Amino acid sequence: MKIVVLAGGISTEREVSIVSGTQVCRALRSRGHQAILVDVFCGLAEAQPETAFEEEYDLKHAVAYIEAFNDRLEDMKGRREFFGPGVLELCRAADTVFMALHGENGENGKIQAAFDLLGIRYTGSGYLGSALAMDKELAKQIFRECHVPTPAGIVLRRNEVRLPAAENGVGLPCVVKPSCGGSSVGVSIAHTEEEYRQALEDGFCYEDVMIVERYIKGREFSVGVVDGVVYPVIEIAPIQGFYDYTNKYQAGSTVETCPAELPEELTLRMQDYALQAYRALRLESYGRIDVMMDEENNMYCLEANTLPGMTPTSLLPQEAAALGMDFAALCEKLIQVSVRS
Repeated sequence: MKIVVLAGGISTEREVSIVSGTQVCRALRSRGHQAILVDVFCGLAEAQPETAFEEEYDLKHAVAYIEAFNDRLEDMKGRREFFGPGVLELCRAADTVFMALHGENGENGKIQAAFDLLGIRYTGSGYLGSALAMDKELAKQIFRECHVPTPAGIVLRRNEVRLPAAENGVGLPCVVKPSCGGSSVGVSIAHTEEEYRQALEDGFCYEDVMIVERYIKGREFSVGVVDGVVYPVIEIAPIQGFYDYTNKYQAGSTVETCPAELPEELTLRMQDYALQAYRALRLESYGRIDVMMDEENNMYCLEANTLPGMTPTSLLPQEAAALGMDFAALCEKLIQVSVRS
């Protein structure tokens, strides 16, 4: 197949996306596919759709080309449209687009909507499920309506009056996070009033809407769902702190156990909640649901990831490996279920 692996972009998760895209592109080429790595924002100015998918391909050169734009992004943002030179032409010429994007303008449904209008096939959920899952405010409302357990929380907007944590209906400790962010960028756990105020200030540097929710003390898990089938549960145990950006992507900083060491009853219940969350948000093809379990075995769905990370330390590939599926086979599986959908 001719495949554009779309990565990069302008979100706070650009660097992770490039790593995901590189891994996916390498894996797909190892299986004989004509895969090329393309930055959705920076594009390929000299690319010709007729010849871009040729067998001779230098992936290292492609990565270097994309990373060369990193220091120029801010200057570029205000001067040109979002899709980079040649991007749409290449995507039209491909059999499908593997979405290795993360964060804003990757997972929020905007690109998916554009591709739907243009008749371009892509991996992952459509524009509606992507938008609902990306907006944590909406996702939590849907979870409540569909009886999917989720931590109690409130929404704060930048210019609203901010009550002290003891009076906001959530209390301390609490988790403060941007409504539409990913990879735990801008997320803080506040144990004191001073930490709470600072967490809001830090979070509002990223977005205008923040979620404040009750801190759940316990164990953290994640459950992949592929084509409506739940994958093995993986437990996430950071060696220090919580599962923040550093612990997610720095090798050796987190102990990840898959399948998680849980009684069968708890495993099945967690998988059922994950599937309920997946369906409630109208997700398609695949996704990953993050879950907390407190000390009394109560479970809470935190959020859904519509384009889970595909880096060496990412969770969905580890869950697939527990089923005997290697990384390249997983990449092909995600394409197969998306094309069929």
